[in-house]
Amino acid sequence: MADDIPFDRSLVFEYGRADWLSPRLRRLIANNPSPFTFVGTNTYIVGVGRVAVIDPGPDDPVHLAGLIKNLNGEKVEAILVTHTHRDHSPLAVRLKELTGAPVLGIGPHIAARPLNFGEFDRLEASADTQFVPDRALGDGEIIAGDGWTLETVPTPGHTMNHAAFAFKEDNVLFAGDHVMAWATSVIAPPDGSMSAYMASLRRVAARPETVYWPGHGGPVRNAKQFAAAYVKHRLMREAAILRQLKEGLTTIPALVGAIYQGLDQKLTGAAGLSVLAHLEDLVQRQLVIAAPAATLTATYHPAG
Repeated sequence: MADDIPFDRSLVFEYGRADWLSPRLRRLIANNPSPFTFVGTNTYIVGVGRVAVIDPGPDDPVHLAGLIKNLNGEKVEAILVTHTHRDHSPLAVRLKELTGAPVLGIGPHIAARPLNFGEFDRLEASADTQFVPDRALGDGEIIAGDGWTLETVPTPGHTMNHAAFAFKEDNVLFAGDHVMAWATSVIAPPDGSMSAYMASLRRVAARPETVYWPGHGGPVRNAKQFAAAYVKHRLMREAAILRQLKEGLTTIPALVGAIYQGLDQKLTGAAGLSVLAHLEDLVQRQLVIAAPAATLTATYHPAG
């Protein structure tokens, strides 16, 4: 089903080297590749001389050293964080210690809904629960420096404190993990919410930016069409889940097996969480009823 999105996995880079993407923008990629981070986390340097850093990355001393080297004495005026997953935000603490720059983001990590039994550990696994911004950013809030202007665009869904940042001078959007060129975004309850994610997708698709710079991988070109393909993909996934429920499949493992045929076993857990996110959204919209197995219309369990 991923064939309905025009993915682009081409990327030329070198760890430790900041590549110029425009006269006012550089990207340095952390060496933390995985099935969920592609080749690593993108750290962006906005401006020249007096700069902002977006998504410092994981708590990795090698990545920090590379970032400081590529800054080459420039003054960091702001450290922005798109969201609080451990591959994006933890290095903000060390970068602040070295530069004195304030750390800015929507707020601390929060769950999308009350936690059920056994979910706390999974929330901890990928979340930077220690993150507290020096200032919480509001919708539309502007962070500006010498030759650069960034507008805060809240995009809850992947996490509930996820934000994108519109770079006015380049007419691009730093999209974090909201929209990426190489893969779909993982929506994993209880951190994420499919309802919020779909609303955020439609919001960014209506914006004027034509290029997104994501948290992983290369740029999203033809951004409006790409975001629309993301929306279509999720609606197709939702329809597939509803069909399988009508066929009598009533557990997440069964739904994953039927819908994600040929899936890499390393991604089975993520697929289960994505199905859970869709089911929660369908229940919220009263299209599916979660009930005990004896009176089942659809049943699902957070443990997946």
